[in-house]
Amino acid sequence: MTTVEQSLLASLIELEKTIQSMRTAQPKPSLLPVFAKIDELTRQLPKETDPSLLHYLNKKSYEKARLWLEGRDVENARGNCRRD
Repeated sequence: MTTVEQSLLASLIELEKTIQSMRTAQPKPSLLPVFAKIDELTRQLPKETDPSLLHYLNKKSYEKARLWLEGRDVENARGNCRRD
């Protein structure tokens, strides 16, 4: 796993934890900085990055991207996209 992929995984986990905390958090945390960080890291991925990972990230399928990065892509359910 590349450094950028490791950072992406950490950001995706941070996003998931932040979303889970929103029910009880006061004030509600902003997700915009986490989304911006994920977008920036996605732009830093090299051209030879696996097309499935790029597809998940570009379609904002962040749970699927996290599973892919964790080596658990087999758990990803097929979606409506031809690639999902």
